[in-house]
Amino acid sequence: MTSDLSDSPQPALRASRRGLLGGAALTVGAAGLALPSRALGAPSPAFGSASLISRGRPALTHGVQSGDVRVGAATLWARADRPSRLIAEISRDARFRDVRPVRGPVVTPDTDLTGEIHLFRLPDGIDLHYRIRAVSLDDSHRAGEPVVGRLRTAPRPNDDVRFLWSGDIAGQGWGVNPEYGGFRVADAMRARRPDFFLCSGDNIYADGPVQASVPLPDGSTWHNLVIPEKTKVAETLEEYRGQYKYNLMADNWRAFLAETSQVVQWDDHEVTNNWYPGEILADARYTEKSVDVLAARAGRAFHEFLPVAPISPDDEGRVYRVIHHGPHLDLFVLDMRAHKNPNTGNREPVADGGVLGNRQTEWLIGELRKSRATWKVIAADLPLALVVPDGSAAQEGIAQGDNGAPLGRELDIARVLTALSRLRIRNHVWLTADVHYTAAHHYSPDRAAYQDFDPFWEFVSGPVNAVVANAPNALDGTFGPRAEFVAVAPTAGTGPASGHQYFGEVEISGETRQLTVSLRGLDGAALWSTTLDPGPR
Repeated sequence: MTSDLSDSPQPALRASRRGLLGGAALTVGAAGLALPSRALGAPSPAFGSASLISRGRPALTHGVQSGDVRVGAATLWARADRPSRLIAEISRDARFRDVRPVRGPVVTPDTDLTGEIHLFRLPDGIDLHYRIRAVSLDDSHRAGEPVVGRLRTAPRPNDDVRFLWSGDIAGQGWGVNPEYGGFRVADAMRARRPDFFLCSGDNIYADGPVQASVPLPDGSTWHNLVIPEKTKVAETLEEYRGQYKYNLMADNWRAFLAETSQVVQWDDHEVTNNWYPGEILADARYTEKSVDVLAARAGRAFHEFLPVAPISPDDEGRVYRVIHHGPHLDLFVLDMRAHKNPNTGNREPVADGGVLGNRQTEWLIGELRKSRATWKVIAADLPLALVVPDGSAAQEGIAQGDNGAPLGRELDIARVLTALSRLRIRNHVWLTADVHYTAAHHYSPDRAAYQDFDPFWEFVSGPVNAVVANAPNALDGTFGPRAEFVAVAPTAGTGPASGHQYFGEVEISGETRQLTVSLRGLDGAALWSTTLDPGPR
């Protein structure tokens, strides 16, 4: 279906990919569509269940997803088992008594049979229910069973906003465990019924093979599902694709994604640990040593299997973008990996764009300056002041632990923080994951070696399903951070079997415009929270 809507998507990120995926425009909002008050209807069919294998009919294989929900727009995703056309039906009614059909793309092996459907002109402040089916290319009357999902559109001025964030999914040998429904923390995340989920990187662990069983300290055993692509590090395109398919074997995670829109960014494990452009690997597990080659394959799989709207201003495939999510929230999604310079001691005295790059830095400052949202949430895939070494001498992160004036990658961050202060841009908070524990950091020039910025907060959470750190990383004093709260595991090597997995939640009141951050544990209970009052915009 085509349309001349004024808010059509920006130019393609990757011509080779977007030309195949196509898109669709939709106007939903005709009178007479009932606003649903009930929860999502029937859950998505189980992965690999007989109901997905219709005789002679195409079928969806890995559930449905939605992503990058913003004012008036959203992106849907699905994967079929053979070349076919994706068709979506959209409704305000969970029973689909009144629907609007949307003709999606033809999916082919060129994208591993994945495809996206882009929706526009969506009304604000409602739950939209959708179902997607694959239709035969030979006979439009031959279609597989639909798979159902739900998304919540961008809020109206007085609506509250609630979203979750975390990262680090199926890592370091801790994979999909059917005894817990897949990922142990997913049920608690789903129970929060957020508007969307922000994955702050490490959507997969392409460098993290899994084994069928992991012995636990108490004598019991953790059981992982295993597929061929998860028995070695990913190097080929098919192996990178397999990492995403593997995560979607977790029943509760697939159900969570069907009900919860995503905003995703990438970090290192989507390619390999601590990678940077131009790196040549010394890791004996890899036959392909060029990280640039691996990153190209990994980036293609990332875009094929995650619902990322083509709204980035970057024409080289980087994923930084801004999500305008109603009058009280602009979400600035950064890419701190694709611009990253080599992992040295990180003490270079001259700014070289070593973590954001000059173009992304200028974009970020410009978009922050234009923002009229009450809150500016900056989604970073690396924490600002935590020291993250890469071996004995090199630094993987932004900080290096010298507590002095900005050096190396810190110079990029200083430029942004100073611009925020001088442009009088208030109400900004930073969210991240990466370090496998949860924490709240307050930054103040009163405690800092570099003082040309205003106080702000950074919140850290994760992992969803991986090893938890048993001690916090050191804090670098350059920007005056103070840890107001930290939760780690009691012993080293602790995974989800011990119950130490974390996610964060952000709530913005439509009435008071206050922003509340809660750091939550495995059962969803708040471990710590704070409420921030908005100042001038």
